Amino acid sequence: MINEQIRDREVRLIGQDGEQLGIMSAREAQKIAQEAELDLVKIAPTAKPPVCKIIDYGKYKYEQTRKEKEAKKKQKTVDVKEVRLSPNIDTNDLNTKVNNAKKFIQKGNKVKVTLRFRGREMAHMQQSKHILDDFAEHLKEIAVVEKAPKLEGRSMSMVLTEKR
Repeated sequence: MINEQIRDREVRLIGQDGEQLGIMSAREAQKIAQEAELDLVKIAPTAKPPVCKIIDYGKYKYEQTRKEKEAKKKQKTVDVKEVRLSPNIDTNDLNTKVNNAKKFIQKGNKVKVTLRFRGREMAHMQQSKHILDDFAEHLKEIAVVEKAPKLEGRSMSMVLTEKR
């Protein structure tokens, strides 16, 4: 809220240099801001009484957007990479998949390991859980199981993330 939008009886006023000018009515604060040819901006509406500051609103808005952009630049997105396995996977194939998952985890991504069942494999779903356990065992030095193996329709999956 700026200038005439501020309808509070009294506000705590902070000057353009950052000094406290004390508690006064909103009208007085508005007059002081107009004399300085600046805007009265409410910066802490939940405080008792609300805190207002005398600043150039355009510059204030610009600074806020710049800070938001800077924060967005610094934040890192975590992708979820998927590794698909089948119940009758051979040890060398499993090792290849483990190495792929290792690369993904070291880059800072999460890895979803999916064990897909087809046809008659559906009858032996619970016996194949050990494949996911072995997979997690191979990666225990660098990864931790975030989501335990869970049956979802025709597949069983778990999620691994980097160890902190």
